[in-house]
Amino acid sequence: MSAVDTAVSPAADLAAVKVRQQAAWSTGNYAVVGTTLQIVGENLGEALDLRAGSRVLDVAAGNGNATLAAARRWCDVTSTDYVASLLDAGRARAAAEGLAVQFQEADAEALPFADASFDVVMSTFGVMFTPNQEKAASELARVCKPGGKIGLANWTPESFIGQVFKTIGKYIAPPAGVKSPALWGTKARLDELFGDSARNIVATSRDFTFRYRSPAHFIEVFRTYYGPMNKAFAALEGERQAAFLGDLMALIESRNRSGDATLVLPSEYLEVVVERK
Repeated sequence: MSAVDTAVSPAADLAAVKVRQQAAWSTGNYAVVGTTLQIVGENLGEALDLRAGSRVLDVAAGNGNATLAAARRWCDVTSTDYVASLLDAGRARAAAEGLAVQFQEADAEALPFADASFDVVMSTFGVMFTPNQEKAASELARVCKPGGKIGLANWTPESFIGQVFKTIGKYIAPPAGVKSPALWGTKARLDELFGDSARNIVATSRDFTFRYRSPAHFIEVFRTYYGPMNKAFAALEGERQAAFLGDLMALIESRNRSGDATLVLPSEYLEVVVERK
């Protein structure tokens, strides 16, 4: 399946896919990678023009980048994820800064909140990975009040991370019948997902720049701490693992703009602001 396939098999066992995904994201320690992405949450908070006192929900929050960004702006924040260890990491970060945040385990496809509970709903590189995209989008819209905003940061199909997942898919077949997460990084798919519930959808192309000691350092960190990459390396052996590593290095080297031994590598994402009807 390519990074932009749209076909969905009616036989897809989305519940089973979710269980496997949850296990993958629980592997390693995503917080090690997640904390480097903090600027994305800050930029999204500005794009949403967050106001102090707003009720904000961070969905698939990971270790809390958007959560912290909203709490720093004096919003009333609830941070959710289905991986308890990531919520623990977010809780520790909030405590270290003296920020008051509510943390709650929750599935992005079945949010445990009443309709129109929040002024703003956010997700940075989180909800895009849900297996049932329509259900997840519906839930984001449901808990956001009329006139409120939904803010997202989603990797695009042709971005570095989009191509990392495409490379993984070359060696480990994606779940049958599940749409590519990278579709959330396309305006066309966002229109499909939110068109009925949105007054307006603004999608702005941005780059997040990965900065590591070297290409090898990047792979070491992602192989150790980034669940999907950790699982991919664990599932491959011998020549196939070596070929996978070679393809990753080739991708990295083709996009590394440092000009020295370090890694300075931009990855495009869409910064999305959906205004609710």
